[in-house]
Amino acid sequence: MQDRRTLLKGAAGLTAALALPARTAAAALPGPRKPPRLRPGDTVGLIEPAGFTHDAFDLAAVKATVAGMGLVPKVAPHVAARYGYLAGSDAERAADVNAMFADDSVRAIFAIRGGWGCARILPLLDYALIRAHPKLLVGFSDITALHMALAARAGFTTIHGPVAASSWGKLSWDSFRSLAFEGAMPLYQPPETVEDRLAPRGGRVRTFRSGKATGRLLGGNLTVLSALVGTPYLPDFAGAILFIEDTNEAEYRIDRMLTQLTLAGILGKVAGVVFGQCTDCVSDGPSYGGFTLSEVLQQHLGALGVPAFQGALFGHVPNQYSLPEGCRAEIDADAGTIRILEPAVA
Repeated sequence: MQDRRTLLKGAAGLTAALALPARTAAAALPGPRKPPRLRPGDTVGLIEPAGFTHDAFDLAAVKATVAGMGLVPKVAPHVAARYGYLAGSDAERAADVNAMFADDSVRAIFAIRGGWGCARILPLLDYALIRAHPKLLVGFSDITALHMALAARAGFTTIHGPVAASSWGKLSWDSFRSLAFEGAMPLYQPPETVEDRLAPRGGRVRTFRSGKATGRLLGGNLTVLSALVGTPYLPDFAGAILFIEDTNEAEYRIDRMLTQLTLAGILGKVAGVVFGQCTDCVSDGPSYGGFTLSEVLQQHLGALGVPAFQGALFGHVPNQYSLPEGCRAEIDADAGTIRILEPAVA
């Protein structure tokens, strides 16, 4: 059986655009500016905009990972700082983000880890400076706050993908390299699994609403995204393909957050929805007898009238696809695929 880590496929051969329903018309608007692609030997900045790294050995391992990519790591000045559960004060963490965007020797910026704290620094970022120096920002989980703020205030592509401290297995690395180094437009498919079953259960797709949709990819961690509702740091989701994931959230909390997105008018704007992995999103109380996660998602996503599915390989999992925030993509809710329709980099 094919190795599950070799499923990244190029999208060459796409010959015709699909006719879009009126709801996806906003996707035809001009896309984001493109940061420069990465090249072997480029310097990349390492920041900690949220939680802190526990010890120097962990940081050394991160630097070795970046070097293994053929890149040169440059650690931000306050990475070794600590303020409670944060990697330094809000002012220090924001200063590191601003400095890495201003530094002409730095070609891209990797978050070392997530945690919590990115939203606290959003008012302290210099968006005029950042707009003038478009660079790939890479990370997921709490880094969603930075992705959303840059989509709203800076207008260039970022990459929702592993943080620098992730394990970076072959699938993760191949996906990131394809986008960031090669400027490719891959087709992401459900992973194959090797199971001793007549019908394997891993990698299965749950389709809540059939069909295909095209739009700008926008999203990330559901908890972080919902917490930004009502702030000036969310982009316009009209005609977008919303992708969301989460971890360690009970079914009722997923329900609550999706309800918030509905009441805020966000879910009613999108052209399609992809729910990735929800790691440990199962209530473990002995008396719990409520909705399953799939039932919650069916209630919210099945009623939207746009293509929607669950099971794409992104989220809090050892291997995940990199998704270019702001780039146009096509989803097929029946096949469970995401096809990138434009390069993420210049």
